[in-house]
Amino acid sequence: MKLAIIGATGNVGTRLVAEALHRGHRVTAIARDPLKLDRRDGLLPVAGDADQPDRLAPLLADHDAVVSSVAFRLSDPHRLIEAVRRSGVKRYLVVGGAGSLEAAPGTLLIDTPHFPEFAREEAGRGKIFLDVLRPVDDLDWTMLSPSALFVAGERTGTFRLGGDALLTAADGKSWISFEDYAVAMLDEIEKPTHVRRRFTVGY
Repeated sequence: MKLAIIGATGNVGTRLVAEALHRGHRVTAIARDPLKLDRRDGLLPVAGDADQPDRLAPLLADHDAVVSSVAFRLSDPHRLIEAVRRSGVKRYLVVGGAGSLEAAPGTLLIDTPHFPEFAREEAGRGKIFLDVLRPVDDLDWTMLSPSALFVAGERTGTFRLGGDALLTAADGKSWISFEDYAVAMLDEIEKPTHVRRRFTVGY
């Protein structure tokens, strides 16, 4: 497949690029500073800004899918969605956040008493992004939310998938590595099972 990944130099973006290339896909890696990306077979680094849909749309055209891996506080969901629309690509996947997942029935993680203050702005904007996505019916969108703790780790290929509820392991920990998150995202790209839905991944 030919994939466009916006935000390709971030923690998640770099893992998505690596996983896609590992599987033999061609990747257009879009970043404000594409020189940060190592040259590899199948990789086309391109300068682009998530906040400039007019310039971004042509970069996305002629791809099988677009993946958005940009910080919510640094992007506008309306502008990103419009850029994908203008590109003509129908498959749009978004790296989500955990704050909009339900920690308990009817209670979002962001609304729990011990939610970290430093993450509140990003989580709140992530919820807004999801709210903007939900009614979109002209794109085959998917948002994949990580577990509460989202960190560098190993690619094990072993994890669980869920819906709108936070996943927690038997030891009470809710977490997923960047590497296994990328595996779950590429699985969804290759075999879509959550079209126009949000889902989550965790151990």
